[in-house]
Amino acid sequence: MSSNRRDFLKKTALGAVGVTLASNSINAMSAKSYSKIIGSNDRINVAIQGLGRRYGAYMSAIADKNNNIELSYLCDVMKSQRDKAAIEVSKKLGKTPKLENDIRKILNDKDVDAVFMATPDHWHAPGACMAMQAGKDVYLEKPCSHNPKEGELLVAYQQKYNKIVQMGNQQRSSSQSQEVIKAIHEGVIGDVYNAIAFYTSKRGPVPHQKKTAPPEGLDWDLFQGPAPRREYTDDTWNYNWHWYGWDYGTAEMGNNATHELDIARWALDVKYPEHVDVKSGKFHYKDDGWEMYDTMEATFRFAGNRSIQWDGRSRNGYDKYGAGRGTLVYGSNGSAFIDRDGYKLFDIKGKEQKNNIVTGIEDGNALGGGGQLSKAHTVNFFDAIRGKAPLTSPIEQGAISQMLTHYANIAHRIDDAFEVDETTGRIYNREAMKLWSRTYEPGWDIKPV
Repeated sequence: MSSNRRDFLKKTALGAVGVTLASNSINAMSAKSYSKIIGSNDRINVAIQGLGRRYGAYMSAIADKNNNIELSYLCDVMKSQRDKAAIEVSKKLGKTPKLENDIRKILNDKDVDAVFMATPDHWHAPGACMAMQAGKDVYLEKPCSHNPKEGELLVAYQQKYNKIVQMGNQQRSSSQSQEVIKAIHEGVIGDVYNAIAFYTSKRGPVPHQKKTAPPEGLDWDLFQGPAPRREYTDDTWNYNWHWYGWDYGTAEMGNNATHELDIARWALDVKYPEHVDVKSGKFHYKDDGWEMYDTMEATFRFAGNRSIQWDGRSRNGYDKYGAGRGTLVYGSNGSAFIDRDGYKLFDIKGKEQKNNIVTGIEDGNALGGGGQLSKAHTVNFFDAIRGKAPLTSPIEQGAISQMLTHYANIAHRIDDAFEVDETTGRIYNREAMKLWSRTYEPGWDIKPV
């Protein structure tokens, strides 16, 4: 979206009441004609890149006529996903957007104002930077980056091009989470010193990779995009890219820990840690094709004797904490439990003092997820584009939370703990810093700005 168009949308939103009162002008045309003009001027034209499990979480907000959104394009490198999404979207919207497999063609369309990035992880930051450079606002799914360097570049691009960039950690748009964290910052449980963020899942075995021709309809070259080229292995494209090495995925830290670690960091009001160490490994279905850790305990130590612990178990379904995912926050006078359903506050003796729970407002462990929080997060993105509200998860905050997942992955990969510069976020370990960025396919690297 051009700065002139964004300014116009803001002025339209702020001046809506004044325009409505201008009855003499309205009477000069039919009410229907007038509503078409206002609707067209205020409309945000969007595209969705990535039509797998996640895109449906945006559709209720896009289809809501109160948000005045035009879904212009559906984009995916797999033909079957484009075709399937076209059918589903046409049912909701009553029309079918244009279908495209290459996001770069969409970015050249000056009528497109904003892009939803819901691709595999390795595409997120390069795609978002291309979109910002093309003048588009971006809703960027987690993880916002594949490595620490990409997080730095995302923030630099946002600042240079002055775009709206909402990171897709939708719990930031939970009114219950906002309420309890405000209370925590105001001292409801005293001085906070520790948070435990956790995730438990029941993922089963995955097949070993086998070299084969790409499935029909898949643009394998475009799927790889920024990643170095390699032969296709079955069944990489359909979710298993998460577990087949580091070319495309960021393991469970990037896939899920992003959410709860963000809540933990927000609650403790900390930035970069001073020290990171992990205990991790593959302990389940040891002979399958899963190449990542499936269990990780990570500890992040911050200044002021504060700490965050991550307890992630991808393939052991025992609910150690009585829930599949969430965040526990400990203070000098009590504690809090926070998840997507709301929160509970406890005194120093563990007696519940208050709760605000609304069950079922957002899927917890279901693939793709979705629900009221995703809708609220999407609406907030639209409102921010129009200048009606601040972003609930601006990229400069999202990128810091994402760094915790990158630190843990790096510590796992080098099998060593390390110290961190709490001001800059840089790691005091040469082996670790070798993983600060990645190797890109020639011509696909993100240029510094």
